[in-house]
Amino acid sequence: MAITRLTDIITVFDSKWTYGDVKFGYDGEVNQDHDTQYPLMLVNPPESIMPVVYDGREEYSFEINFYNLYSQAAQSVVTLQKRWDNLQDLSNEWLDMVLKNYQDVTVEAYLNDESIEIERIKDTKNDKLVQIKLVFTMSAFTKCFRPVSSYPSDFADLAVWLRADSGVTFDIPTKKVSAWSDKSGQANDFSQATLAKQPLREGYGGQNDKAYFGFNGTSNSLESNSSSPIVNNFTIFEVSNIKSRESSVYGYYDNNGVTIEVGITDDFEYRAKITKEVGMELEVDNSTNILGKNHIGILKKYADTIDLHYYDSLNSTLSSDTNGAFPQELQFDIQKFHIGSFDGTVRHLDGEVQEVIIYNRALSDSEIADVRGYLNLKYKIY
Repeated sequence: MAITRLTDIITVFDSKWTYGDVKFGYDGEVNQDHDTQYPLMLVNPPESIMPVVYDGREEYSFEINFYNLYSQAAQSVVTLQKRWDNLQDLSNEWLDMVLKNYQDVTVEAYLNDESIEIERIKDTKNDKLVQIKLVFTMSAFTKCFRPVSSYPSDFADLAVWLRADSGVTFDIPTKKVSAWSDKSGQANDFSQATLAKQPLREGYGGQNDKAYFGFNGTSNSLESNSSSPIVNNFTIFEVSNIKSRESSVYGYYDNNGVTIEVGITDDFEYRAKITKEVGMELEVDNSTNILGKNHIGILKKYADTIDLHYYDSLNSTLSSDTNGAFPQELQFDIQKFHIGSFDGTVRHLDGEVQEVIIYNRALSDSEIADVRGYLNLKYKIY
């Protein structure tokens, strides 16, 4: 059964009221807008309870107010009772269409029995309106609190867990980020001391209206406070949006020529490359234009093979590369790891990053699916 959020219900409410204006707010706000197209429907923010949390259903107590103009001079022509009846007819028709929206094989939301209350009010607000107040309870499947959700910390060898919505040190007026705390418990924190190189932290406006870091494509990057936490085999998840070529979401480079890099090609394809030296490379593109697309990217390295997973709202790809000459026990823990550039000096990311998760081993297919599911549930990528 699909999860239904308050936003989803209000979107249905809005779409089914086709007679005048719709507002989501409180009664007092009706007085603030005198350019309203009546009849008006005002949806008050609901209260809710979860009577049985393991059922996963949330009961929303809605108060919906319907307003229309009513002139006292017209009472001899249009009685007050008739105006109330007309307004109630519209509200009944609206509610009927809302309920029909949820008549499916899988019922996502329904009206609780015996929950409708109707109140009739006149001469309300500055415009001397006639009003119908409709109060009812709807039940919707919002969250099952059984321990079935998977989180990155549920799986062994979690080395780095960076979230744009948690553990961020930034200057409030400028939004510049100086530190990003690791939530894995391994203290693999990232930072940037140079003001001109600090990305911006936005508290909302990213994919699914979540927090994100904005990188400017010329100088912004973050680096691990200590050496890269990656030893040998690994799995890296990232949620980002790349907005121009020559951009790397993350990277690693040491003096021996050992590299890790994930970013975008000149053809706007998602690319991963791991190098020991010339001729000892693992490299793969996903053959999909990813420019400007919010996505989940996953790089898995095991022995002499890499898998590159990519997911956006329309595409899902899996590409692999194997090189028998690649040294299977190569390590990546000599220099620092970078987010927002290849090595802190070149191929800076022009785009946004919302989350980065690193495991110090190659996860199984089922584990990858679970972590990806956590990310998709949070960011609604696909």
